[in-house]
Amino acid sequence: MNRVATLALVSAFSSLALAGVSRAESFGMNSPSGIEQTLRHFRGNDFTVRHFYNFHDVSPEANGPRSAPPRSAQDVRQIQASIDANKVLMRKLGNDGVNVRNVINAEQAADGSITLFTD
Repeated sequence: MNRVATLALVSAFSSLALAGVSRAESFGMNSPSGIEQTLRHFRGNDFTVRHFYNFHDVSPEANGPRSAPPRSAQDVRQIQASIDANKVLMRKLGNDGVNVRNVINAEQAADGSITLFTD
């Protein structure tokens, strides 16, 4: 009986520990509409800006930096419009010297941080 109670307690604590990871369960968070919503409402400081690396233009043997899959021209315009609509994010990017017209992709991590990719 003691083992059953211990197992039940361990299971309960494990469930509580994983309860805060619900953002990682959202498969649509990096879809075009999902990332646009995130960018329009993003208020944090947890974002990075990286150069976009086109992994489709290199041989499979080459090892390059990780990048996000390319977006369509319409998706890029919508990402830029979403950033334009977020004055807080626009100000932070401006302070970092990032021109929004150079942002060609965005990706949200499971921890809520944002990576913006520039060309």
